[in-house]
Amino acid sequence: MAITVGYIPHLSCEPFYFAAERRGITLSDMPPSGIAEALIQGTIAAGPVPLSDCFRLEEQCKYLSGFCVAMIRKAGSVLFHARQPIEALTGARIALPPTAGTAVQLLQMLLVLKYQVQVGAYVTPDGEYDAYLQVGNEALRRRGGVDGYPYLYDLGTEWYQWTHLPCVMARWMIRKDVERQPALIIEDMLYVGMQDWADGLFRSSPARDDLLMHPRDVLEYTQGIRYFIGVTEQRAIERFRQYLGQLPTP
Repeated sequence: MAITVGYIPHLSCEPFYFAAERRGITLSDMPPSGIAEALIQGTIAAGPVPLSDCFRLEEQCKYLSGFCVAMIRKAGSVLFHARQPIEALTGARIALPPTAGTAVQLLQMLLVLKYQVQVGAYVTPDGEYDAYLQVGNEALRRRGGVDGYPYLYDLGTEWYQWTHLPCVMARWMIRKDVERQPALIIEDMLYVGMQDWADGLFRSSPARDDLLMHPRDVLEYTQGIRYFIGVTEQRAIERFRQYLGQLPTP
């Protein structure tokens, strides 16, 4: 039986897929924003769902053990570039990437609830804007800053300073109609893959020219991520859900 899972091509998610080929699992490449719809349509059996989408999938899907992507004290790959300090962005035009999931709502929480900023408009990255959000590998490539945008904010750091909790970006979910044997194979892929990936990383962490990262950069970044939910991650999820309910309706 063919098993297909959603594949997010970000460095933070690479450990999940390290053993996929050995387990005979097919990977379907898609942005974070596409995972939830693919699960609803049944084109994938499981995948790392942005936390912002998890709550609306709870009737159709279930959580796959405690697998997650949680940034402990900083994200590194969820960055906000601005021409002005974040607290001075009332009335600003802010560009959002079309593929982001949790990061967009995290940014809105920080702007509205932490800094009491009233944004002028959220726009696409192909127009004029005063600040913009970057996520994933593109954010890692621009982690040193961008000309013309002197203010750089790591949203994982902003969240931690605000809540003193890690920032849970995604949780693995699986469709409830997936039979037990395929579900066990996916779960095994995650357990074994993460262990083998971590072992290889600590023995020899390669440079990542595609991300402009030296071996020590890769190691430092991945050491700042938790891949399994504990007590503090569960508290962070509850806090995120609470703040989500406080955001104004679009």
